[in-house]
Amino acid sequence: LTAPAPFADETSCQCQAPHEKLTIAQARLGTPVDRPVRVYADGIFDLFHSGHARALMQAKTLFPNSYLLVGVCSDDLTHKFKGFTVMNETERYEALRHCRYVDEVIRDAPWTLTPEFLEKHKIDFVAHDDIPYSSAGSDDVYKHIKEAGMFVPTQRTEGISTSDIITRIVRDYDVYARRNLQRGYTAKELNVSFISEKKYRFQNQVDKMKEKVKNVEEKSKEFVYKVEEKSHDLIQKWEEKSREFIGNFLELFGPDGAWKQMFQERSGRMLQAFSPRQSPNSSPTRGRSPSRSPSPPWVFNKASPPSSPKAASASLSSMSEGDEDEK
Repeated sequence: LTAPAPFADETSCQCQAPHEKLTIAQARLGTPVDRPVRVYADGIFDLFHSGHARALMQAKTLFPNSYLLVGVCSDDLTHKFKGFTVMNETERYEALRHCRYVDEVIRDAPWTLTPEFLEKHKIDFVAHDDIPYSSAGSDDVYKHIKEAGMFVPTQRTEGISTSDIITRIVRDYDVYARRNLQRGYTAKELNVSFISEKKYRFQNQVDKMKEKVKNVEEKSKEFVYKVEEKSHDLIQKWEEKSREFIGNFLELFGPDGAWKQMFQERSGRMLQAFSPRQSPNSSPTRGRSPSRSPSPPWVFNKASPPSSPKAASASLSSMSEGDEDEK
């Protein structure tokens, strides 16, 4: 698998022992150790696709030990019996050489297999799908191979063929023509008229404008979505902060808040400062004689208030002298 498969005309046959004919039963049980079973598959292989590869895979794995030879018809032979091809013979040869299941490629393969061709390449079996292939004036070009017991059928892959691919290209011709014009191909290379070229180029410009408008719409939707997402996040954060602020406010200024308790404590202290509690009954002042100091010296007699300021000052001075005498 490190190099492409060789061409048959550039290499000698790898089977050195005498070529003894094998039956299908013998080939499936196992072959002699001196050589593998030589299986041949042929075709046009235009626009090589997975259906071709799967058919070759089946041909390669028909027997435990096999050597797959693939014959590819030339352009002249193909155009004569089948029709025009998309790929030329050189491109088709190279496509087969790089398929992993192919051991050898035979260029310019015959349309109908002859005994001389089979003997030359020491072919044991021919692999192809079992559908009768009518061509070159024959109802089935593999009829004599089947009668000789050398034919081994393979299964076709449904849903894909060279004809299907060409049908898609013809159906969507305008799309592919516009694409290739956009990629730099000329109208002459694409075989389109002057009017068709202008139409395709105008349609390409319209598609570009549509794509730009679509991109702008997508970007606008993305921007709006981001703005909505951010606004949602901001609103959610604002709600969280609002709840936190309201909770802190109620905790501080609510009915049982810290501010009320602090205010009550301070007001109690102020009331206590302005109106101190009376002394207990066992206070020393209570044991004094009532004749000595029945009342504080600064308490005036309500029955005889001082008649004038001078009298009031004289009474105050006499009260002070009396205190000094007591001391």
